[in-house]
Amino acid sequence: MIAAGIDTSDMKLLLHRYGKARVRVLKVLRSGSQHSIKELTISVMLNGDFDASYTRADNSLVVPTDTMKNTVQALALEHLGAETEEFGVLLAEHFFKTYPQAARTEVRLNERAWQRIGIDGKPHAHSFLEAGPARPFAQVCCDGGKTTVESGIEDLLILKSTQSGFEGFVKDKYTTLPETRERIFATQVKASWLFRSKPACYSQTNARILEAMLGVFADTYSPSVQVTLFQMGQAALQAAPEVENIRVAMPNKHCLLANLAPFGLENKNVLFIPTDEPYGQIEGTVGR
Repeated sequence: MIAAGIDTSDMKLLLHRYGKARVRVLKVLRSGSQHSIKELTISVMLNGDFDASYTRADNSLVVPTDTMKNTVQALALEHLGAETEEFGVLLAEHFFKTYPQAARTEVRLNERAWQRIGIDGKPHAHSFLEAGPARPFAQVCCDGGKTTVESGIEDLLILKSTQSGFEGFVKDKYTTLPETRERIFATQVKASWLFRSKPACYSQTNARILEAMLGVFADTYSPSVQVTLFQMGQAALQAAPEVENIRVAMPNKHCLLANLAPFGLENKNVLFIPTDEPYGQIEGTVGR
């Protein structure tokens, strides 16, 4: 309720969108006795001519979010396959074409990756274990008939035990961090790359990008997280000509050298104390 005497004539709805979040599907892809698992958590968001539902309680153009959930499930049964991005494009374009009041549709798809259990050295045909905490994802937007596709990875925890340092930084009266050419480098990567053209195979291209980035991380001396982030971005673009740019976030998961001097022990970069907070947050976008 608006309080009596309050003038609302100069107030208006500036931004709005709505949709259905965390629609979960798990599909068994069967090829004879050989099965694969595709598990996705999907969100659908619509932008467009829905302001009346906020300002005038007029739902005549509103697509129920329950309908969105049902649509995702039905289309997953009929069309979901191995390529997450292909299904994301199908969803985004379906909502855009079906509902003219939607000027923009956004679909995000987070994947839980499963890998085959090995039995006697052989991958099992229909039994799986979770591949790890890292999550592949895709983001598809349909805006004015133009469809854009981003792919990425998040929660990818990586660590190197040497070949990392940090020197030559600003020092003032509050600085306590010593310079070093030898430290542990641990980070939890989130990266997303925007496709400028459709690749022959999204999953193979994504794997190639990730391999290139991890190769730089593992094999190149790191004078700072910033330098390594940029070099990993360059490697990703070189590995995938279909990609326009890549956004990378690399929080520095600190491993602090344990001080054992009070006990008469010398700790030569052997024992560390992992700490999650606070952490340095390093971000950057690398483009062509």
